Amino acid sequence: MHDIRAIRETPELYEKAWAAKGRSGVVAEAIALDAKVRAAQAALQEAQATRNNASKLIGQAKAKKDEAEAQRLMGEVEAVKGVLIEQAEAEKTAANELFDLLASLPNIPAPDVPIGADENDNVEVRRWGEPFAIAKPKDHVDLGEGLGLMDFEAAARMSGARFVVLRGQLARLERALGQFMIDMQTREHGYTEVSPPLMVRSEAMFGTGQLPKFSDDQFVAIPGLENARALTPGDLGEASDIRWLIPTAEVSLTNLVREQITPEEELPLRLTALTPSFRAEAGASGRDTRGMIRQHQFYKVELVSITAPEDSEAEHERMVGCAEAVLKALNLPFRTMKLCSGDMGFSARRTYDLEVWLPSEGRYREISSCSNCGDFQARRMDARTKAAGEKGTRYVHTLNGSGLAVGRTLVAVMENYQDENGRIAIPQALHPYLPGMTHIEAKG
Repeated sequence: MHDIRAIRETPELYEKAWAAKGRSGVVAEAIALDAKVRAAQAALQEAQATRNNASKLIGQAKAKKDEAEAQRLMGEVEAVKGVLIEQAEAEKTAANELFDLLASLPNIPAPDVPIGADENDNVEVRRWGEPFAIAKPKDHVDLGEGLGLMDFEAAARMSGARFVVLRGQLARLERALGQFMIDMQTREHGYTEVSPPLMVRSEAMFGTGQLPKFSDDQFVAIPGLENARALTPGDLGEASDIRWLIPTAEVSLTNLVREQITPEEELPLRLTALTPSFRAEAGASGRDTRGMIRQHQFYKVELVSITAPEDSEAEHERMVGCAEAVLKALNLPFRTMKLCSGDMGFSARRTYDLEVWLPSEGRYREISSCSNCGDFQARRMDARTKAAGEKGTRYVHTLNGSGLAVGRTLVAVMENYQDENGRIAIPQALHPYLPGMTHIEAKG
Protein backbone atom coordinates (compact mmCIF):
# COMPACT_ATOMS: atom_id res chain seq x y z
CA MET A 1 0.00 0.00 0.00
CA HIS A 2 1.22 3.50 -0.72
CA ASP A 3 1.11 6.81 1.12
CA ILE A 4 -0.75 9.32 -1.04
CA ARG A 5 1.29 12.12 0.55
CA ALA A 6 4.49 10.54 -0.76
CA ILE A 7 2.92 10.24 -4.22
CA ARG A 8 2.00 13.95 -4.14
CA GLU A 9 5.51 14.91 -3.08
CA THR A 10 7.46 12.75 -5.58
CA PRO A 11 5.06 11.95 -8.45
CA GLU A 12 7.88 11.42 -10.97
CA LEU A 13 9.34 8.55 -8.93
CA TYR A 14 6.05 6.68 -8.80
CA GLU A 15 5.07 7.41 -12.40
CA LYS A 16 8.37 6.04 -13.69
CA ALA A 17 8.10 2.86 -11.62
CA TRP A 18 4.49 2.13 -12.50
CA ALA A 19 4.86 3.06 -16.16
CA ALA A 20 7.53 0.35 -16.37
CA LYS A 21 4.89 -2.12 -15.18
CA GLY A 22 2.28 -0.97 -17.69
CA ARG A 23 0.38 1.37 -15.35
CA SER A 24 1.23 4.71 -16.92
CA GLY A 25 -1.05 7.55 -15.87
CA VAL A 26 -2.09 6.14 -12.50
CA VAL A 27 -0.23 8.86 -10.59
CA ALA A 28 -2.38 11.55 -12.18
CA GLU A 29 -5.46 9.44 -11.48
CA ALA A 30 -4.50 8.99 -7.82
CA ILE A 31 -3.73 12.70 -7.35
CA ALA A 32 -7.06 13.66 -8.96
CA LEU A 33 -8.98 11.31 -6.64
CA ASP A 34 -7.03 12.65 -3.67
CA ALA A 35 -8.00 16.19 -4.72
CA LYS A 36 -11.65 15.13 -4.76
CA VAL A 37 -11.31 13.68 -1.26
CA ARG A 38 -9.70 16.82 0.10
CA ALA A 39 -12.20 19.11 -1.66
CA ALA A 40 -15.09 17.17 -0.14
CA GLN A 41 -13.43 17.30 3.27
CA ALA A 42 -12.97 21.07 2.98
CA ALA A 43 -16.60 21.53 1.94
CA LEU A 44 -17.68 19.36 4.87
CA GLN A 45 -15.66 21.43 7.33
CA GLU A 46 -17.07 24.66 5.92
CA ALA A 47 -20.63 23.35 6.10
CA GLN A 48 -20.10 22.11 9.65
CA ALA A 49 -18.71 25.50 10.68
CA THR A 50 -21.74 27.21 9.11
CA ARG A 51 -24.11 24.85 10.91
CA ASN A 52 -22.36 25.29 14.26
CA ASN A 53 -22.31 29.07 13.95
CA ALA A 54 -25.97 29.21 12.94
CA SER A 55 -26.93 26.92 15.81
CA LYS A 56 -25.14 29.25 18.24
CA LEU A 57 -26.93 32.29 16.79
CA ILE A 58 -30.31 30.54 17.05
CA GLY A 59 -29.82 30.34 20.80
CA GLN A 60 -28.92 34.00 20.97
CA ALA A 61 -31.93 35.01 18.84
CA LYS A 62 -34.30 33.03 21.02
CA ALA A 63 -32.79 34.63 24.12
CA LYS A 64 -33.62 38.02 22.58
CA LYS A 65 -37.11 36.72 21.63
CA ASP A 66 -36.33 37.47 17.97
CA GLU A 67 -38.41 34.63 16.55
CA ALA A 68 -38.08 35.77 12.93
CA GLU A 69 -34.28 35.64 13.09
CA ALA A 70 -34.40 32.29 14.87
CA GLN A 71 -36.61 30.86 12.11
CA ARG A 72 -34.32 32.22 9.39
CA LEU A 73 -31.30 30.64 11.07
CA MET A 74 -33.09 27.30 11.50
CA GLY A 75 -33.84 27.32 7.77
CA GLU A 76 -30.15 27.91 7.14
CA VAL A 77 -29.24 24.94 9.35
CA GLU A 78 -31.74 22.76 7.49
CA ALA A 79 -30.24 23.75 4.14
CA VAL A 80 -26.73 22.96 5.39
CA LYS A 81 -27.82 19.42 6.34
CA GLY A 82 -28.27 18.64 2.65
CA VAL A 83 -24.77 19.93 1.90
CA LEU A 84 -23.33 17.81 4.72
CA ILE A 85 -24.99 14.64 3.38
CA GLU A 86 -23.90 15.40 -0.19
CA GLN A 87 -20.27 16.13 0.70
CA ALA A 88 -20.01 13.18 3.08
CA GLU A 89 -21.13 10.88 0.26
CA ALA A 90 -18.72 12.55 -2.16
CA GLU A 91 -15.84 12.09 0.29
CA LYS A 92 -16.72 8.41 0.87
CA THR A 93 -17.00 7.66 -2.84
CA ALA A 94 -13.72 9.36 -3.75
CA ALA A 95 -11.90 7.83 -0.73
CA ASN A 96 -13.06 4.32 -1.68
CA GLU A 97 -11.99 4.81 -5.29
CA LEU A 98 -8.59 6.10 -4.14
CA PHE A 99 -8.17 3.18 -1.72
CA ASP A 100 -9.02 0.63 -4.41
CA LEU A 101 -6.59 2.25 -6.85
CA LEU A 102 -3.71 2.41 -4.36
CA ALA A 103 -4.40 -1.19 -3.28
CA SER A 104 -3.96 -2.34 -6.88
CA LEU A 105 -0.54 -0.72 -7.37
CA PRO A 106 2.68 -2.71 -6.80
CA ASN A 107 5.56 -1.72 -4.57
CA ILE A 108 8.25 0.66 -5.83
CA PRO A 109 11.60 -1.02 -6.59
CA ALA A 110 14.59 -0.06 -4.45
CA PRO A 111 17.13 2.23 -6.17
CA ASP A 112 19.65 -0.60 -6.73
CA VAL A 113 17.16 -2.94 -8.41
CA PRO A 114 18.11 -3.57 -12.08
CA ILE A 115 15.66 -2.11 -14.59
CA GLY A 116 14.28 -4.82 -16.85
CA ALA A 117 11.21 -6.49 -18.28
CA ASP A 118 11.48 -10.14 -17.28
CA GLU A 119 13.74 -12.93 -15.98
CA ASN A 120 16.17 -12.39 -18.86
CA ASP A 121 17.16 -9.08 -17.27
CA ASN A 122 17.92 -10.50 -13.81
CA VAL A 123 21.50 -10.14 -12.57
CA GLU A 124 23.64 -12.97 -11.19
CA VAL A 125 25.16 -11.97 -7.84
CA ARG A 126 27.18 -15.10 -7.05
CA ARG A 127 27.43 -18.80 -7.74
CA TRP A 128 28.27 -21.70 -5.41
CA GLY A 129 29.35 -25.25 -6.22
CA GLU A 130 30.06 -27.00 -9.48
CA PRO A 131 27.30 -28.88 -11.34
CA PHE A 132 27.63 -32.63 -10.89
CA ALA A 133 29.00 -34.58 -13.85
CA ILE A 134 26.20 -37.04 -14.58
CA ALA A 135 26.12 -38.97 -17.83
CA LYS A 136 22.64 -38.97 -19.37
CA PRO A 137 20.83 -37.71 -16.25
CA LYS A 138 17.21 -38.73 -15.74
CA ASP A 139 14.65 -36.22 -14.54
CA HIS A 140 12.96 -36.66 -11.16
CA VAL A 141 9.79 -38.07 -12.71
CA ASP A 142 11.61 -40.93 -14.43
CA LEU A 143 13.67 -41.52 -11.30
CA GLY A 144 10.69 -41.53 -8.94
CA GLU A 145 8.47 -43.65 -11.13
CA GLY A 146 11.37 -45.99 -11.86
CA LEU A 147 11.74 -46.56 -8.13
CA GLY A 148 8.00 -47.15 -7.83
CA LEU A 149 7.81 -44.37 -5.22
CA MET A 150 6.29 -41.45 -7.16
CA ASP A 151 2.74 -41.70 -8.54
CA PHE A 152 1.13 -38.89 -10.51
CA GLU A 153 -1.67 -41.04 -11.92
CA ALA A 154 -3.04 -42.01 -8.51
CA ALA A 155 -2.93 -38.36 -7.45
CA ALA A 156 -4.75 -37.29 -10.61
CA ARG A 157 -7.53 -39.83 -10.03
CA MET A 158 -8.34 -38.32 -6.64
CA SER A 159 -7.30 -34.67 -7.02
CA GLY A 160 -6.61 -33.83 -10.66
CA ALA A 161 -3.47 -32.47 -12.28
CA ARG A 162 -0.51 -30.93 -10.41
CA PHE A 163 -0.64 -33.32 -7.45
CA VAL A 164 1.61 -36.26 -6.58
CA VAL A 165 1.66 -39.25 -4.27
CA LEU A 166 5.03 -40.13 -2.71
CA ARG A 167 5.53 -43.50 -1.08
CA GLY A 168 8.01 -45.26 1.15
CA GLN A 169 11.57 -44.02 1.17
CA LEU A 170 10.79 -41.04 -1.06
CA ALA A 171 8.07 -39.86 1.33
CA ARG A 172 10.57 -40.25 4.17
CA LEU A 173 13.13 -38.21 2.23
CA GLU A 174 10.63 -35.39 1.72
CA ARG A 175 9.79 -35.39 5.44
CA ALA A 176 13.48 -35.46 6.38
CA LEU A 177 14.20 -32.47 4.17
CA GLY A 178 11.50 -30.41 5.84
CA GLN A 179 12.69 -31.35 9.31
CA PHE A 180 16.32 -30.64 8.42
CA MET A 181 15.43 -27.18 7.10
CA ILE A 182 13.27 -26.12 10.04
CA ASP A 183 15.91 -27.39 12.48
CA MET A 184 18.64 -25.42 10.74
CA GLN A 185 16.64 -22.20 10.73
CA THR A 186 15.69 -22.47 14.40
CA ARG A 187 18.87 -23.95 15.88
CA GLU A 188 21.51 -22.20 13.80
CA HIS A 189 19.86 -19.00 12.54
CA GLY A 190 17.72 -17.93 15.47
CA TYR A 191 14.26 -18.12 13.92
CA THR A 192 11.31 -18.93 16.19
CA GLU A 193 9.23 -21.85 14.96
CA VAL A 194 5.51 -21.17 14.59
CA SER A 195 2.62 -23.51 13.85
CA PRO A 196 0.19 -21.10 12.12
CA PRO A 197 -3.32 -21.45 10.64
CA LEU A 198 -3.48 -22.82 7.11
CA MET A 199 -6.71 -20.93 6.40
CA VAL A 200 -6.95 -17.16 6.73
CA ARG A 201 -9.50 -14.42 6.26
CA SER A 202 -9.54 -12.05 3.30
CA GLU A 203 -8.05 -9.24 5.37
CA ALA A 204 -4.91 -11.32 6.00
CA MET A 205 -4.51 -12.09 2.29
CA PHE A 206 -4.98 -8.41 1.49
CA GLY A 207 -2.36 -7.49 4.06
CA THR A 208 0.43 -9.43 2.36
CA GLY A 209 -0.71 -8.50 -1.15
CA GLN A 210 -2.38 -11.68 -2.45
CA LEU A 211 -5.74 -9.91 -2.65
CA PRO A 212 -7.33 -8.49 -4.62
CA LYS A 213 -4.88 -8.73 -7.56
CA PHE A 214 -4.01 -12.44 -7.35
CA SER A 215 -7.31 -13.96 -6.25
CA ASP A 216 -7.37 -16.32 -9.25
CA ASP A 217 -4.11 -17.91 -8.05
CA GLN A 218 -5.62 -18.80 -4.65
CA PHE A 219 -7.84 -21.59 -3.33
CA VAL A 220 -10.99 -20.54 -1.48
CA ALA A 221 -11.40 -22.94 1.43
CA ILE A 222 -14.94 -22.01 2.51
CA PRO A 223 -16.71 -20.17 -0.31
CA GLY A 224 -19.32 -18.29 1.67
CA LEU A 225 -19.80 -15.93 -1.28
CA GLU A 226 -20.17 -17.14 -4.85
CA ASN A 227 -18.10 -14.25 -6.20
CA ALA A 228 -15.31 -14.52 -3.63
CA ARG A 229 -12.55 -13.96 -6.18
CA ALA A 230 -14.20 -10.77 -7.42
CA LEU A 231 -13.96 -9.06 -4.04
CA THR A 232 -12.53 -5.55 -3.93
CA PRO A 233 -10.68 -4.27 -0.86
CA GLY A 234 -13.81 -2.41 0.18
CA ASP A 235 -15.73 -5.70 0.27
CA LEU A 236 -13.45 -7.37 2.80
CA GLY A 237 -15.54 -6.36 5.78
CA GLU A 238 -18.51 -8.17 4.25
CA ALA A 239 -16.52 -11.33 3.57
CA SER A 240 -15.93 -12.57 7.10
CA ASP A 241 -17.14 -16.07 6.15
CA ILE A 242 -14.52 -16.45 3.41
CA ARG A 243 -11.40 -18.49 4.19
CA TRP A 244 -8.42 -18.85 1.89
CA LEU A 245 -5.88 -21.68 1.90
CA ILE A 246 -2.50 -20.05 2.40
CA PRO A 247 -0.28 -19.91 -0.71
CA THR A 248 2.67 -19.63 1.67
CA ALA A 249 3.13 -19.32 5.43
CA GLU A 250 4.29 -15.76 4.72
CA VAL A 251 0.61 -14.81 4.99
CA SER A 252 0.11 -16.29 8.46
CA LEU A 253 3.49 -15.29 9.88
CA THR A 254 3.48 -11.70 8.64
CA ASN A 255 -0.08 -11.11 9.81
CA LEU A 256 0.94 -11.94 13.37
CA VAL A 257 1.79 -8.23 13.70
CA ARG A 258 -1.24 -6.85 11.87
CA GLU A 259 -3.01 -4.02 13.73
CA GLN A 260 -0.31 -4.20 16.42
CA ILE A 261 2.30 -1.77 17.77
CA THR A 262 5.41 -3.85 18.44
CA PRO A 263 7.94 -2.32 20.85
CA GLU A 264 11.09 -1.49 18.92
CA GLU A 265 13.25 -3.28 21.49
CA GLU A 266 11.53 -6.55 20.52
CA LEU A 267 12.64 -6.22 16.89
CA PRO A 268 13.71 -7.94 14.79
CA LEU A 269 11.14 -10.71 14.98
CA ARG A 270 12.38 -13.75 13.07
CA LEU A 271 9.71 -16.36 12.46
CA THR A 272 9.66 -19.65 10.56
CA ALA A 273 7.15 -22.37 9.79
CA LEU A 274 7.05 -25.67 7.92
CA THR A 275 3.59 -25.86 6.35
CA PRO A 276 1.74 -27.06 3.30
CA SER A 277 1.16 -24.33 0.71
CA PHE A 278 -1.69 -24.21 -1.79
CA ARG A 279 -1.65 -22.42 -5.14
CA ALA A 280 -4.19 -22.55 -7.94
CA GLU A 281 -1.43 -21.45 -10.37
CA ALA A 282 -4.00 -19.83 -12.67
CA GLY A 283 -1.29 -17.54 -14.00
CA ALA A 284 1.02 -20.46 -14.82
CA SER A 285 -1.17 -22.36 -17.25
CA GLY A 286 0.92 -24.62 -19.47
CA ARG A 287 4.15 -24.09 -17.51
CA ASP A 288 6.03 -26.97 -15.89
CA THR A 289 3.13 -29.38 -16.29
CA ARG A 290 5.43 -32.40 -15.88
CA GLY A 291 6.56 -33.42 -12.44
CA MET A 292 6.80 -31.63 -9.10
CA ILE A 293 8.19 -28.24 -10.08
CA ARG A 294 4.81 -26.48 -10.09
CA GLN A 295 2.25 -28.16 -7.84
CA HIS A 296 -1.07 -27.07 -6.34
CA GLN A 297 0.04 -28.43 -2.94
CA PHE A 298 3.58 -28.51 -1.59
CA TYR A 299 5.55 -28.11 1.65
CA LYS A 300 7.74 -25.12 2.29
CA VAL A 301 9.83 -23.71 5.13
CA GLU A 302 8.99 -20.02 5.26
CA LEU A 303 11.17 -17.30 6.77
CA VAL A 304 9.65 -13.99 7.89
CA SER A 305 11.37 -11.03 9.55
CA ILE A 306 9.75 -7.94 11.05
CA THR A 307 12.27 -5.13 11.52
CA ALA A 308 12.68 -1.45 12.24
CA PRO A 309 12.89 0.49 8.93
CA GLU A 310 16.63 1.20 9.17
CA ASP A 311 17.45 -2.50 9.73
CA SER A 312 15.65 -4.17 6.84
CA GLU A 313 18.47 -3.91 4.28
CA ALA A 314 20.92 -5.81 6.49
CA GLU A 315 18.21 -8.28 7.49
CA HIS A 316 17.51 -8.98 3.83
CA GLU A 317 21.12 -9.99 3.19
CA ARG A 318 21.06 -12.12 6.34
CA MET A 319 17.89 -13.90 5.23
CA VAL A 320 19.38 -14.74 1.84
CA GLY A 321 22.39 -16.22 3.64
CA CYS A 322 20.10 -18.37 5.81
CA ALA A 323 18.45 -19.80 2.70
CA GLU A 324 21.78 -20.32 0.93
CA ALA A 325 23.08 -22.24 3.97
CA VAL A 326 20.54 -25.01 3.35
CA LEU A 327 21.74 -25.57 -0.21
CA LYS A 328 25.37 -25.50 0.90
CA ALA A 329 24.69 -28.06 3.63
CA LEU A 330 23.04 -30.34 1.07
CA ASN A 331 25.92 -29.71 -1.36
CA LEU A 332 23.57 -28.59 -4.13
CA PRO A 333 25.08 -26.21 -6.72
CA PHE A 334 23.17 -22.94 -6.98
CA ARG A 335 23.36 -19.32 -8.02
CA THR A 336 21.93 -16.19 -6.40
CA MET A 337 20.09 -13.75 -8.66
CA LYS A 338 18.96 -10.18 -8.05
CA LEU A 339 15.61 -9.78 -9.80
CA CYS A 340 14.97 -6.91 -12.16
CA SER A 341 12.06 -4.52 -11.75
CA GLY A 342 9.83 -6.40 -14.19
CA ASP A 343 10.32 -9.82 -12.58
CA MET A 344 9.72 -8.89 -8.94
CA GLY A 345 6.56 -9.79 -7.07
CA PHE A 346 3.75 -7.36 -6.28
CA SER A 347 4.79 -6.57 -2.69
CA ALA A 348 8.59 -6.60 -3.04
CA ARG A 349 10.96 -3.65 -3.26
CA ARG A 350 13.97 -5.95 -3.72
CA THR A 351 14.15 -9.71 -4.32
CA TYR A 352 16.91 -12.29 -4.51
CA ASP A 353 16.13 -15.68 -6.06
CA LEU A 354 18.19 -18.78 -5.35
CA GLU A 355 18.33 -21.12 -8.34
CA VAL A 356 19.47 -24.71 -7.93
CA TRP A 357 21.13 -26.78 -10.63
CA LEU A 358 18.92 -29.46 -12.24
CA PRO A 359 20.99 -31.91 -14.33
CA SER A 360 18.04 -33.13 -16.42
CA GLU A 361 17.38 -29.60 -17.69
CA GLY A 362 21.01 -28.49 -17.77
CA ARG A 363 20.10 -25.21 -16.10
CA TYR A 364 19.37 -23.49 -12.80
CA ARG A 365 15.78 -23.35 -11.50
CA GLU A 366 14.27 -21.21 -8.75
CA ILE A 367 14.13 -22.88 -5.34
CA SER A 368 13.87 -19.85 -3.04
CA SER A 369 12.78 -16.24 -3.28
CA CYS A 370 13.73 -13.74 -0.54
CA SER A 371 12.12 -10.29 -0.60
CA ASN A 372 12.30 -7.06 1.34
CA CYS A 373 8.85 -5.44 1.18
CA GLY A 374 9.76 -2.28 3.09
CA ASP A 375 6.64 -0.79 4.70
CA PHE A 376 4.37 -1.84 1.81
CA GLN A 377 2.71 -4.76 3.62
CA ALA A 378 2.85 -2.97 6.98
CA ARG A 379 0.66 -0.16 5.64
CA ARG A 380 -1.88 -2.70 4.37
CA MET A 381 -1.89 -4.42 7.79
CA ASP A 382 -1.43 -1.30 9.95
CA ALA A 383 1.61 -2.89 11.60
CA ARG A 384 3.69 -0.37 13.52
CA THR A 385 6.55 -0.11 15.97
CA LYS A 386 7.30 2.33 18.78
CA ALA A 387 10.60 3.12 20.45
CA ALA A 388 10.72 3.36 24.24
CA GLY A 389 10.16 6.92 25.39
CA GLU A 390 8.90 8.07 21.98
CA LYS A 391 5.34 9.26 21.37
CA GLY A 392 5.07 8.54 17.68
CA THR A 393 4.94 5.22 15.85
CA ARG A 394 6.45 4.05 12.56
CA TYR A 395 5.45 1.33 10.15
CA VAL A 396 7.63 -1.76 10.47
CA HIS A 397 9.41 -3.31 7.51
CA THR A 398 8.52 -6.88 6.53
CA LEU A 399 10.66 -9.49 4.79
CA ASN A 400 9.93 -13.00 3.63
CA GLY A 401 11.77 -15.87 2.00
CA SER A 402 11.80 -19.61 1.39
CA GLY A 403 14.20 -21.61 3.42
CA LEU A 404 13.45 -23.70 1.23
CA ALA A 405 10.63 -25.05 -0.95
CA VAL A 406 10.69 -28.71 0.13
CA GLY A 407 9.29 -30.23 -3.07
CA ARG A 408 11.78 -28.47 -5.32
CA THR A 409 14.60 -29.40 -2.95
CA LEU A 410 13.49 -33.02 -3.18
CA VAL A 411 13.64 -32.73 -6.98
CA ALA A 412 17.15 -31.25 -6.77
CA VAL A 413 18.41 -33.97 -4.41
CA MET A 414 16.96 -36.73 -6.59
CA GLU A 415 18.51 -35.40 -9.78
CA ASN A 416 21.90 -34.36 -8.40
CA TYR A 417 22.41 -37.49 -6.29
CA GLN A 418 21.30 -40.09 -8.87
CA ASP A 419 23.57 -42.81 -10.18
CA GLU A 420 23.53 -44.78 -13.43
CA ASN A 421 21.31 -47.45 -11.88
CA GLY A 422 18.57 -44.98 -10.91
CA ARG A 423 19.45 -45.03 -7.21
CA ILE A 424 19.52 -41.82 -5.19
CA ALA A 425 22.26 -41.22 -2.62
CA ILE A 426 21.24 -39.55 0.65
CA PRO A 427 23.12 -36.27 1.29
CA GLN A 428 25.37 -36.50 4.33
CA ALA A 429 23.46 -33.74 6.15
CA LEU A 430 20.30 -35.88 6.10
CA HIS A 431 21.81 -39.05 7.54
CA PRO A 432 20.74 -38.18 11.13
CA TYR A 433 17.15 -37.86 9.86
CA LEU A 434 17.23 -41.14 7.92
CA PRO A 435 19.14 -43.54 10.17
CA GLY A 436 20.46 -46.59 8.39
CA MET A 437 19.74 -45.22 4.91
CA THR A 438 22.48 -44.30 2.47
CA HIS A 439 20.49 -44.68 -0.76
CA ILE A 440 16.96 -44.80 -2.04
CA GLU A 441 16.54 -47.73 -4.40
CA ALA A 442 13.85 -49.99 -5.78
CA LYS A 443 13.00 -53.00 -3.66
CA GLY A 444 14.81 -56.14 -4.80
